[in-house]
Amino acid sequence: MSYSPYLLKGQKALITGASSGIGEAAARHLAKAGASVVINYHSGKEAAEKIVGEIRAEGGEAIAIEANVAKEEEVLKMFTEMYRQFGTIDILVNNAGLQKDAAFVDMTLEEWNLVIGVNLTGQFLCAREAAKEFLRRGVKPDISCSAGKIICMSSVHQIIPWAGHVNYATSKGGIDMMMKSIAQELAPQKIRVNSIAPGAIKTPINKDAWSTPEAEAKLLKLIPSGRVGEPDDIGKAVVWLASDDSDYVNGETLFVDGGMTLYPGFATGG
Repeated sequence: MSYSPYLLKGQKALITGASSGIGEAAARHLAKAGASVVINYHSGKEAAEKIVGEIRAEGGEAIAIEANVAKEEEVLKMFTEMYRQFGTIDILVNNAGLQKDAAFVDMTLEEWNLVIGVNLTGQFLCAREAAKEFLRRGVKPDISCSAGKIICMSSVHQIIPWAGHVNYATSKGGIDMMMKSIAQELAPQKIRVNSIAPGAIKTPINKDAWSTPEAEAKLLKLIPSGRVGEPDDIGKAVVWLASDDSDYVNGETLFVDGGMTLYPGFATGG
């Protein structure tokens, strides 16, 4: 995918959980569109630095910053370091997330808190810090018609219940209402807040669901479009939501799911 390098020229973007999968794709696409990007990682330092090197080799600007987004002190340090190197933030992609699956009656409080902490609290902490900077700086018309953009990575499971994954589905449902509430509050200050809800995407987090022909055939029964999504499908959507092309879109969830939320089991009458 090629973009005008001027689409996001001069803008500074932070992508959490960007050392692989959807976060990596978002970072690469934002960089291709001209943004300077922060690759946030928790445990994938080598992968993050490799992505930074490849973006720089293509003429982009990128740095890697380690932080566990579930920990407030680490989030604050990450933003401080970003401002030290890039000066400000224009785009936040709240992507970091994980799964810790268990049957509901077997799920431990630790498993619940881990997933809620990273997937939901982490998005709250990062969105709060980005919003503070957007409000402090205001709109810079030569950069963007928005004071800032926040893109929350959700999931089709913000609306589709998911047995065996109660903590994950709950975190994604929470993201939906958090995103809408933040958008409602900050829209008058020209801050846009939206979500992307991926369906089945070929990432490490769900490799077992698509890595064999048998598994993929089973998964495709849930996807009317007839293919499993690629991280690039999400990366392209991120660029659009980060650009002024989507300026009148606020408080919305963009489902990028090949039609998974069309409930394909009902296509032949249920």
